[in-house]
Amino acid sequence: MDVRTLTRVLFERLSELPPDAPERERVRAALIEVNIPLVRYAATRFRSRSEPMEDVVQVGTIGLINAIDRFDPTRGVQFPTYALPTILGEIKRYFRDNVRTMHVPRRLQELWVQVSGAMEELTVLHGRAPKVPEIAASLRIPEEDVRACLDAGRAYNAASLEAAQEHEGGLALLDRLGYEDSALAEVEHRDMVRHLLVQLPERERRIVMLRFFANLTQSQISTELGMSQMHVSRLLSRILTRLRTGNSWEE
Repeated sequence: MDVRTLTRVLFERLSELPPDAPERERVRAALIEVNIPLVRYAATRFRSRSEPMEDVVQVGTIGLINAIDRFDPTRGVQFPTYALPTILGEIKRYFRDNVRTMHVPRRLQELWVQVSGAMEELTVLHGRAPKVPEIAASLRIPEEDVRACLDAGRAYNAASLEAAQEHEGGLALLDRLGYEDSALAEVEHRDMVRHLLVQLPERERRIVMLRFFANLTQSQISTELGMSQMHVSRLLSRILTRLRTGNSWEE
């Protein structure tokens, strides 16, 4: 007998028993034991969290027991379909109330319960993960609130910058952070110089490019342009004076 069939038979037997019947607890215990795999399936959704999986299963089992006590077989709904949201809700409440290491405003914590519930309902309805506008429309709340709740729902653990990451070859997060690029301070200056260079006549602009970008000496420039080194020197001096005059960051 498969799990679904056995679960249905046990619920039928449970409905036949009076509330004070001794056998009732045995049937209820059998229902819990038979459906523990459903709890383990729900718990795997939280395997990325730092909590031991057995602790998550224990919390999910509370949700399973609540679902068994509230389930009405006459409504024609399969028990796993009814129980899974209850199990997931119990686990999520556990993480919300007991495991967070980052402070999340109470308003967002409470709203997150509604958002997560709407996500489960819309997932069943559409057969896919719902989008932010769909969740917002379902709850009649702004999309910004939904996004804030989604961010808050991920705020369970704070990672140390100095903690080694196994999947990164033992490097800490701090080791993988970018460094301050000293060249960034010169970006604005280089943009100003570029703006001034395009205003120079062709010959002067070429002299500057050969001297400061191609790193040629004045002698090499004079050979390249067919003029005396003294003339190149005078032109460079005049060009730099013009650039400095037009450049507000160097007076």
